[in-house]
Amino acid sequence: MSRKKRHWFWNFLIFLTVSFCISAFVLHYKNWDEIENGELKILSGAYYQRLPLDNIDSVMMVKKIPEMERAHGFSWLAREKGVFKDSLTDTKVYVFVDDLRQQKIRLVHDDSLKLFINFTDSLKTQHLFEELNEALLANQEKLK
Repeated sequence: MSRKKRHWFWNFLIFLTVSFCISAFVLHYKNWDEIENGELKILSGAYYQRLPLDNIDSVMMVKKIPEMERAHGFSWLAREKGVFKDSLTDTKVYVFVDDLRQQKIRLVHDDSLKLFINFTDSLKTQHLFEELNEALLANQEKLK
């Protein structure tokens, strides 16, 4: 009996495809955030947002995000990430939501751009909200 050898190219292609799928999942699995040098940086896979804390107009906690049209992004179970279009104001809305069932931070910056963010850990979401609220109050004090 002769055994067929599988060609090395197909093995490599299968390995590459599986590796790509796993890395895409890991990169989008959670939100990474950092407040450094007066900027909030949020990364989730292909979606990245840098916001100077001076440009924040309002910060509030909301139960759910409004109905929006997806420009690009994805929803999977309780996660929703990407760039959406607000049909009422016709503006871009960035969504970095790890758990739709929990409260989200609604951040308005540069007068009209919105961002929704939360984490699977509600304490981390609350901590970020408090930091952003403190930065907003400090900016309002500077303007007075």
